[in-house]
Amino acid sequence: MPLSSKEIKSFFFSQYFSDGLRMSLGILLPSLVFLQFDKFDFGIALSLGALCICVIDNPGPVSHKRNAMAIGNVCLFIVAVTTGYARLNVYTLGLEVTAFSFLFSMFTVYGNRAASVGTSSLLIMIFMIDKDVKPDEILPYSFTILAGGVWYMLFSLVFFGIRPYRAAQQALGENIADIVKFLRIKADFYLPDTDIDANYHKLVSQQIQVSQHQDAVRELLFKSRVMVRESTNASRILVLTFVDLVDMFEHIMATHYDYSHIREKFKDTGILTDIAQLLHQMSDELENIGFAILSNTRYKNLVDFMPALEELKTNIDAIGGNETSNLVLKKILVNLRDLHHEIENIFNYYNSSSSKILINTPPDVEYSKFVTHQDYEPHVFFDNFTLDSGAFKHALRVSLVCLVGFIAAKALALGHHSYWVLLTIIVILKPGFSLSKQRNYQRLVGTIGGGIIGVLILLLIPNNNVQFVLMVIFMMGTYSFSRLNYVVSVIFMTPYVLILFKFLGIGHLDIVEERIIDTIIGSTIAFIASYAIFPTWEFEQMKKTLSEVIYANLNYLLKIADTITGKTVTTTDYKLARKDVYVKSANLSAAFERMTSEPKSKQRNIKDIHKFVVLNHILSSYIATIASDITVKGIHKAQPDSLKIIKKSFALLNESNKQLGGKRLEFIGEKQEKEAFIQPQSSVADNLLKDQLGFINKISNDIAKVTESVVAED
Repeated sequence: MPLSSKEIKSFFFSQYFSDGLRMSLGILLPSLVFLQFDKFDFGIALSLGALCICVIDNPGPVSHKRNAMAIGNVCLFIVAVTTGYARLNVYTLGLEVTAFSFLFSMFTVYGNRAASVGTSSLLIMIFMIDKDVKPDEILPYSFTILAGGVWYMLFSLVFFGIRPYRAAQQALGENIADIVKFLRIKADFYLPDTDIDANYHKLVSQQIQVSQHQDAVRELLFKSRVMVRESTNASRILVLTFVDLVDMFEHIMATHYDYSHIREKFKDTGILTDIAQLLHQMSDELENIGFAILSNTRYKNLVDFMPALEELKTNIDAIGGNETSNLVLKKILVNLRDLHHEIENIFNYYNSSSSKILINTPPDVEYSKFVTHQDYEPHVFFDNFTLDSGAFKHALRVSLVCLVGFIAAKALALGHHSYWVLLTIIVILKPGFSLSKQRNYQRLVGTIGGGIIGVLILLLIPNNNVQFVLMVIFMMGTYSFSRLNYVVSVIFMTPYVLILFKFLGIGHLDIVEERIIDTIIGSTIAFIASYAIFPTWEFEQMKKTLSEVIYANLNYLLKIADTITGKTVTTTDYKLARKDVYVKSANLSAAFERMTSEPKSKQRNIKDIHKFVVLNHILSSYIATIASDITVKGIHKAQPDSLKIIKKSFALLNESNKQLGGKRLEFIGEKQEKEAFIQPQSSVADNLLKDQLGFINKISNDIAKVTESVVAED
């Protein structure tokens, strides 16, 4: 599917491209500057330090970047010095490779940013292995590498200091793009030709993207004192936009119906196609707002959907006149109006006439509660020294495989860049088999494809100036796509490295063959190891993942139960419960997708787990529907019959969780039932709530049956 001009522009305005540009400049500038002073070797050493530290420069709060890069520089120097001396003897070098591979792979216990510090340290170890440095030059050379790392850290921090809000703005724009895709998938459910099961699969996959991106934005906004505590228009608009986006996503999630039933019921009216078209038009409008935020421009011509909504209302009323129940269509219409209102709200945040009032808007949410806080105590590291720990098994695997790779590289003597074998292993090996398999495939395809491009450039374009320009473009492509599309990143990386080596006078076309062979060797070793050495399969953790999802839904349902029995539940409590459901659901969906790429023999209960994933999505959608009604419309009372249904749902979900080894979460409602909300007759709202709770009970029962099947087959 060809990219549109807007998608291409969005990429150049995105965080991915700005990261690639920043990293490329940070690495390239020292070499270019010192080349002018005939100190190219010194510049290359500085660039090497910058290259290693840029691995740590992942999206997130600037304070976290600063701290991680500072620690990374300390590790960089220690590892460079140690490797410089260890390489004087092949046995001490082999021992160091084994020990450091284990130590720095264990950094994963402290989260992704700490893991990137470990990767940075392993990179400098690998690059130093074949570096011919005399003993008396090891310390000066290591200090030069450290200077390069410090240079990159300062360069990056200045980069963010100049435009402190830009990264958050980009992340928000990208998050809107994710939600737009999710909304379009939801819209397709109303089209008669859409395969419902296939569309559910697309929806669940996109939910993973939305959830992961929302977590990244939360980190960026809520862990940054600049964003949360400053009372400037820019910071407040960013925070309020994100809060509204999360609410919008909840409402989109909550608009769940029995699509097979409504298709059958209204197939001849044409109303469902009208709904789908209107949703796609709203998606387009939201996409335009997202692009304006991403590109830091003002979007002025918001489409007014009120006429279309009124026309839709008229058509729905006409269907009701034919004695066909149109209650579900009226609910869809209400959802569309809510969505239109939320789109207008986000548009108004960036409208000059309304933005100034935001300074005095008090936050109604305690933002710090919405982000996880990593424990960096030493006991976390040592508590994972057990084979029950996935991080420990991963570190052992990396350690053993790097030793094997080191021996293979030395024994086969393929060329002067045998570190490529170790580099391939470090990049490919991930804690889970499916991730390692995916990265393995991507690395091989990218290296071979990039190698062909590199050879063609070296053969057909002899002009050094053109080659240099192409090298810089490939370099920016490498870092721009490293998080977006790893295959493309490696395709850019290989010609960039080949052209660089040509300028350094190291080999020529034979480098291509050496790089491809080393990559194949490293990939083969890594693939075998991921299958044979302490393998980690998704089915081993699936019960825990299923249990966490059920518990999160129970907690969300409990907030509703507490509210309708008269207890006070704050907006923050609701939103925390909602966030937990979405995060845990995304974790389950991601685990299921990883399982599908594992060997067939390891795909335990795959059909039942797929059913569970879909049922969980439906359950959380219906809970979100009630939560939305309660928080927006202020429903605080319920009939005793509704409370009984809630208790039945709790019993079913608790029983399922018990079978999976999870915790129970009780709802005590007897007192409220006996005190009885003295209402002579049920209102329309009561009946609607009862119907919604009844459907939740039905889904809970379906989940109980699937859980029994999962446990029985295990």
